[in-house]
Amino acid sequence: MASDTPVRVRFAPSPTGRLHVGGLRTALYNYLFARKHDGDFVLRIEDTDQARYEPGAEDDIREALSWVGLDYDEGPEVGGDYAPYRQSERTEHYRKYAQKLIEAGRAYYAFDTEDELDAMREEHGAYDVSTRRQMRNSLTLSDDEVERLKKEEDYVVRLKVPRQESVRFDDVIRGSVSFDTSEIDDQVLLKSDGMPTYHLANIVDDHLMDISHVIRGEEWLSSTPKHVLMYDALDWTPPAFAHLPLILSPDSSRGGKLSKRDANELGIPVYVTDYREAGYEPGALLNFLALLGWGPGTEEELFTLDDMVDAFSLDRVGASGVQFDLDKLRWVNEHYVRDLSIDELAERARPYVEDEGYEVSDERLRTICSLVQDRIQVVPEVVTDNRYFFEDPEGYEEAGVEKRWKDDSADLLRAYADRLEVVDTFDTETVETVLRDLADEKDVGAGAIIHPSRLAVSGRSYGPGVFGLIATVGKEACLRRMRRAADQLG
Repeated sequence: MASDTPVRVRFAPSPTGRLHVGGLRTALYNYLFARKHDGDFVLRIEDTDQARYEPGAEDDIREALSWVGLDYDEGPEVGGDYAPYRQSERTEHYRKYAQKLIEAGRAYYAFDTEDELDAMREEHGAYDVSTRRQMRNSLTLSDDEVERLKKEEDYVVRLKVPRQESVRFDDVIRGSVSFDTSEIDDQVLLKSDGMPTYHLANIVDDHLMDISHVIRGEEWLSSTPKHVLMYDALDWTPPAFAHLPLILSPDSSRGGKLSKRDANELGIPVYVTDYREAGYEPGALLNFLALLGWGPGTEEELFTLDDMVDAFSLDRVGASGVQFDLDKLRWVNEHYVRDLSIDELAERARPYVEDEGYEVSDERLRTICSLVQDRIQVVPEVVTDNRYFFEDPEGYEEAGVEKRWKDDSADLLRAYADRLEVVDTFDTETVETVLRDLADEKDVGAGAIIHPSRLAVSGRSYGPGVFGLIATVGKEACLRRMRRAADQLG
């Protein structure tokens, strides 16, 4: 491909379910490459598998891309010079080029029934150069028989893979790749319902849409020689190929690609919407996924989307699989959460507060967010890890009690509660002044009151600054909790 060829890439998901996080990484790399080279990023919906089509899946794909900010230049609902962008609306193209392949002697009609195919697979394992002569197809039947069967029976169109050849192509990430044709079966190109398989549809559309680079997952690497054979048969120049490394299970004992089953068992969200519902920042998810295979060549790990565009290069994408590390994602997300303004964090936290059934004013929620922002990794933890702001703790951290609760803690806590009860202003400065004055009077260190107070109010021995914590929880709740702790812990 000439170096001055305009860059056009496509993300081509199948609407057979919600967008998988691995699919989002593929979309991201295509987006970064297009923006880096002032090219076009195209969304194409490959919906030719009607049996697996799932209503709503296409909407999920578009909404997921919109949520993370990967805007495409052409696609369904957006349009473009190469419309339509749903393969189910382009079927006349596939029939046309399937016929050209047949006329060129590079594809053929096959009339085998499912029972015949099952018997063949059981005995031989593949429909290829060694078995096609035993089956019912246009390579073994006369022209008259073929025309008669086309009217009477269902048929498919298969690729005619040549014998004893090597198919070679260059991969931007993997270098020179070759396959022996003995390893390639006679792939179905056009199904009996007239719809194309992925293999025919994607090469026809990539050609007709002037796609310059095909950037996709490693799982498609073994299919590429079939595509190269079709490009050759149709006398088309193939695009540049770049096959991305697999995303591997974080549990090396499981081995291989991160499957939905592995992800579920390991507590890893599978779909992009899962991450959205779990409160992850879209930029953090993109940042994390970018580093699953690509490296900037520096120690830097935190990037905005614009930063990623500037730094991205396919040359720095590795070929080896990369383990999915949820802890690393949480670390990245933590930094994105800390970069939010308090108003932004409170706005994001509000739905989770309400889902838990808590009522809290905007001002108080902002105060809570200011106290916990540096202590959380995902937004819902404003609530889930800090429930003591919204309700009394059900118990007390055992290790904290053992370490922090002393013989005089109950008496000191009751005295502190009595002093707080009579103050007119219940703010951070007041609760601190009262505590320190009491500590001086009792001739104890401030910690002798601070640690029991934290345990009483939050149930924990750790958390945000204790004076801000007490002031935010509020006077009535704090007095109740302190006295209850003094009675229960003794």
